[in-house]
Amino acid sequence: MPKANAVYTHGHHESVLRSHRRRTAADSAAHLLPALAPGLSVLDVGCGPGTITADLAALVAPGKVTAVDASEDVLAEARATAAERGPIDIRFVRGDALALDFPDDSFDVVHAHQLLQHLGDPVAALREMRRVCRPGGVVAARDADYAAMAWYPRTAGLDDWLDLCRRVARANGGEPDAGRRLRSWARAAGFTDVTASASAWCFADDADRAWWSGLWAERTVASSYAPLAVDGGHARPKDLERIAAAWREWGAREDGWFMVPHGEILCRV
Repeated sequence: MPKANAVYTHGHHESVLRSHRRRTAADSAAHLLPALAPGLSVLDVGCGPGTITADLAALVAPGKVTAVDASEDVLAEARATAAERGPIDIRFVRGDALALDFPDDSFDVVHAHQLLQHLGDPVAALREMRRVCRPGGVVAARDADYAAMAWYPRTAGLDDWLDLCRRVARANGGEPDAGRRLRSWARAAGFTDVTASASAWCFADDADRAWWSGLWAERTVASSYAPLAVDGGHARPKDLERIAAAWREWGAREDGWFMVPHGEILCRV
């Protein structure tokens, strides 16, 4: 049975937020962009530090955008992000994706990025997103698929990293291979008009390899993921150190290449 209140495995360590801050609507919500137009109202569920949210707000202006996240600290950062972007209309609200505090039919567009993989009941979250979306509107989601990630050169340390990530996430009530499940979750939530697609991030040049490997090396040993892995009996501290070293070694390889695939859905209401 799904857990309604899954633990957010990644937490909000600086190494995690560093990854989230880099995201844009162009590289993380391209499947949604053709459905956007000025004047539409948007709900961004699980907005994080707000970089995608701010992009969406610029695309639908003068439409209003509401952004929801469970963490007040992250919402404070999202508000600062919006303030830096200039006069854009975003309302930030602390809330729960499984119990959205909005009336039925409140928004033209409801969006979530890298959210459903962390929820104990992603189908219930999609039902909530459907409930608050107006007839004729769209619900969009995008999530990574860990089992489909690929890299070169192949190293045992990164194989261990992937195995550990998936075990820890599932022990916390999430589903790390969410990307491939989005369409089935949407259908279970009652959507009948679902367009499914896929896209990927790729980290291959020197700067991207250094950034990606550095943040994962740090996340492995310094974020809230580390005690979850150790206290849950999934790894020892020395295992995490070995995996972090493998990330740094991979990042130094001039022939290094890493792909993060994502599943996407665009659901008509």
